[in-house]
Amino acid sequence: MSVEASPGGLPRHIAIIMDGNGRWAQSRGLPRIAGHRRGAEAVRRTLSAAVELGIPYLTLFGFSSENWKRPLDEIDDLMGLLRHYLRGEIAELHRNGVRLRVIGEIERLSPDIMTLIDNAEALTRDNRAINLTIALSYGGRAEIAAAVRAIAAKARSGALPLDAIDEELIASHLLTVDLPDPDLLIRTSGEQRISNFLLWQCAYAELVFTKTLWPDFGRADLEQAIADYCGRVRRYGASVGSR
Repeated sequence: MSVEASPGGLPRHIAIIMDGNGRWAQSRGLPRIAGHRRGAEAVRRTLSAAVELGIPYLTLFGFSSENWKRPLDEIDDLMGLLRHYLRGEIAELHRNGVRLRVIGEIERLSPDIMTLIDNAEALTRDNRAINLTIALSYGGRAEIAAAVRAIAAKARSGALPLDAIDEELIASHLLTVDLPDPDLLIRTSGEQRISNFLLWQCAYAELVFTKTLWPDFGRADLEQAIADYCGRVRRYGASVGSR
């Protein structure tokens, strides 16, 4: 099924768990950082394809809160690559109309990276070609816990009645408050789990798992995932024909 001919329409929001950089490098006898560098090239390809296909929202899982447990030298390499991306790629993203946002426990990053993120978000704030969100130092459970703490504090102070707490209120306290929920979640490398990524937001997302390692992911892989999505009937718990 071609993407253009699909009766289901395109997803508005695609989220991707970018997995397989280390295995890509290991299979070639290269250091893990080589896989991460090639993974950055896959980000460029995928972003370009998403813009050309008319996808308005793209969210990428770049670094999880659990990734802080990795060896220090690998973390240093990843942070160096992040600095390079934020310094060298943002001008081009801005020229191409990309709005960049970063979500996660950003305060765990170094001050210079936090400044680079702030500058990139400010520069691209008014762009409309695509909304690119990068999840860094992010964990879905931690995000939900933070939202619950904020709501509980308001309830304790008397500013929020308990009967006002509903799904919409909880969603308004999440890091993705101004984003639609993902329609399609893609994970590369053959693993079939969501790994603490957008747990609340992906409640009704369609899941596509591909064996392609992230450094090899490109437009054809994205189009195939979208075609799979478009061939499905999204019921949201209802019976066929009842929506």
